[in-house]
Amino acid sequence: MVNQDLVYTPIEKIPSIVRCARTAFDTGRIRSLDYRRKQLRQLAALIDENREALNAALLADLRKCPNEAQMCEYMTVKNDIADALLNLEKWAAPQAVAKTPAQMFNRMQIRKDPLGVVLIIGAWNYPFALTIGPLVGAIAAGNAAIIKPSEISANIARVIGDLMPKYLDSDAYIVVNGGKDETTALLQERFDHIFYTGSGVVGRIVMAAAAKHLTPVTLELGGKSPTFVDANVDLGAAARSIVWGRFLNAGQTCIAPDYILTYASVRDKLVRELKKAITEMFGEDPQRSPAYCRIVNQNHFNRVRQLIPSAGVVIGGETDEADLYIAPTVIVDVNPEQPIMKEEIFGPLLPIMVVDSPDQAIRFINSRDKPLALYCFSGTSSVIERFATETSSGGFVGNDVVTHFATPALPFGGVGPSGMGRYHGKFSFDTFTHDKAYITGPTFVEKILALRYPPFPEFSMTMINLLVAKKVPSPLKIWLSKPATRRSIMYLVLAAAMAACVYRIETATPGFWSGLLVFFGIKK
Repeated sequence: MVNQDLVYTPIEKIPSIVRCARTAFDTGRIRSLDYRRKQLRQLAALIDENREALNAALLADLRKCPNEAQMCEYMTVKNDIADALLNLEKWAAPQAVAKTPAQMFNRMQIRKDPLGVVLIIGAWNYPFALTIGPLVGAIAAGNAAIIKPSEISANIARVIGDLMPKYLDSDAYIVVNGGKDETTALLQERFDHIFYTGSGVVGRIVMAAAAKHLTPVTLELGGKSPTFVDANVDLGAAARSIVWGRFLNAGQTCIAPDYILTYASVRDKLVRELKKAITEMFGEDPQRSPAYCRIVNQNHFNRVRQLIPSAGVVIGGETDEADLYIAPTVIVDVNPEQPIMKEEIFGPLLPIMVVDSPDQAIRFINSRDKPLALYCFSGTSSVIERFATETSSGGFVGNDVVTHFATPALPFGGVGPSGMGRYHGKFSFDTFTHDKAYITGPTFVEKILALRYPPFPEFSMTMINLLVAKKVPSPLKIWLSKPATRRSIMYLVLAAAMAACVYRIETATPGFWSGLLVFFGIKK
């Protein structure tokens, strides 16, 4: 089958493709750190040496300009590659653990085992980053992988399918292109992990299919990410951040600010700042801006357009079906029962709802599904902290939006209906790794451990309790175990030691300190 020059993988070949990846993994070569490093470097080369083809595909699929593609598609992937190459040896090294007296002669570790053959199902909105990004973790962890790009972004899917076998081990990392039928066929196969990015509806299908083989899953889904704007914040700065995050990729971003909660006294001033920021970024006519993307296809265009209410549009609202263009649109006077406030928008619409207090905003957020991201703009740190601690979300950002996605040191993932699992940086490595308990020791240890054998005499039980059993710690022991307590005790000991030194010097040499002060001119 063909879709916009995208040749679908024959369904009958899918079982043999999965077997090929399984055979490659079973050879053991993929476990080698040198092999993993080589594949990661080749993946970086794929990006660097084919920028023109990748840019052209993203432009054709989403009207995404090269600079936005660099920032949002390639940079995050290359950052993860760099992080993995720098830290792979440390991440993959066995981790020593504390021993009990009964295990004193044993070698005990947590070993980092690859899972095996994993399936990565990418998304269409950031079709390179959200497909190749998880692959970085799979390679770093020593797995083989089947990669399924989204057929909706057909041009980038075709380019990925063409380039991957030219750069990566074609037996271990195989691209399967196709639509619903091909994905269904893939899900009938047994994998050791499935990583899916997309909608909650399909996420449930993926999870149900994985359950047949007891396959663990990572689901990167979405939801409605709330944004609270306080009265004491710099509204210009807040508006610029929100406009950037909301209208990036024409709003087709899973962690875009989905709606704003603010006060009645703030709303109109914020609208003015939002309008100013839209003009600064996209000009008077965003349709003519090379930095403004398009809706991915006709179906999504129709869905987003139907969400625009008949009243309340204060900025934008224009659409052009032939161009798949929907203007950056801000809507006021919305209520929680409108469709635009019930489903994830995934387009360039930004509704604003009025609340009376942070308490009301927090209650509203908590009454809905847990979002993938939550944003709070406030000049009061305690307000930001309240939103962070009194709500639940995949990620939280104060006084900015979206930036947590691009930080390899932070985990990215959802909670509840917005997803499960996490990735980026070491978190990607951990996602595709099994922490295996490992113990080995000399055979004479068996004689020591003979205490464990029946018929469990009283002496044996006394010794087992002495060697193995732990006591519930007292409040004093818990307090003493805290790092802050240990630091305080260390500082007190150092201060006491210094005081003792001063006292001994003064006792042994009367007038020593006074003379020292005179010598340095501090005292006459």
